[in-house]
Amino acid sequence: MTKNISLMVAAACLFSLSGAAWAGDQSFKAVSDDLINAQRAALAESAKDAGYGPQAPRDLDALDGTNMRLFSRAPSYKQMNLCNIHFHKNAEHKGGDFTTYAGNGDGEGYGSGWKYNDADKLSKDELAAFDHGVGKTEHSPLATLYPGDTIEVHYVYSTAQVKPGPTLNSCFNDTIKNPQLRVEGQVFVLVNDSEAADFLDLVEVEKENGLYQAPGLPTNSGEPIQYEGSTTGPGYNEVPSPFQVSWGVRPRVLKVNIASVEKWLEGNVFEEDHAHGVRNLVINPELLSQMQ
Repeated sequence: MTKNISLMVAAACLFSLSGAAWAGDQSFKAVSDDLINAQRAALAESAKDAGYGPQAPRDLDALDGTNMRLFSRAPSYKQMNLCNIHFHKNAEHKGGDFTTYAGNGDGEGYGSGWKYNDADKLSKDELAAFDHGVGKTEHSPLATLYPGDTIEVHYVYSTAQVKPGPTLNSCFNDTIKNPQLRVEGQVFVLVNDSEAADFLDLVEVEKENGLYQAPGLPTNSGEPIQYEGSTTGPGYNEVPSPFQVSWGVRPRVLKVNIASVEKWLEGNVFEEDHAHGVRNLVINPELLSQMQ
């Protein structure tokens, strides 16, 4: 989820890069393992004896966790209001079809994370060069998207009476200060193929039974892996997130037309115009919940 909430304390959101992406920034050099280890050490130190709850993202195949801060699992997303949709370049979670490490990246969330395992099996047509990078903004050039890239989309839900909008702010209101939050995660691989899934359909928002929903949320990518965690994003690489989130992450990767992703970034109710960076995978058992 994306870092940016002013209602409370500084909050954060709730592949190796493609050849084209690397070519776009010849000056990029991945940070060392020492830096990533230092970030993890800082995270552990800032969490020590502070009482933070379980964190995210995590290895979905690693079930163990010893965090003692328990909270009730949020209801089904069908009983909650969709409040935000955004995505990260590369998957934040590791598991299912996305266990290939992208590398350490720039140390600030870009160029790291997990990518689709079978990207090398995409056809030449699917990987055909797009005539420009997608989502290019003033953010890191490593955020720009190309065919073959992996993204993890986060559909964020709240039990509060709220409307879809920008950032995690949209998931809160003045009448309920501590709503339950849920994030449904889906990983996609971008292809240059008009026959692939249309991103606009996947993120369309409608009201159903009085609740805001995303009827295009995939149901054909495996049973979501459920666990209790937190909001994510690289702003929490060295300090824990204070926000409790129930997660449901689908294990299978789906193909989506990169042109439709670009169309959505050109204008949407969530004011999203680029891919977000990823938080380091949380591996400290004291910061993870026990999965069933």
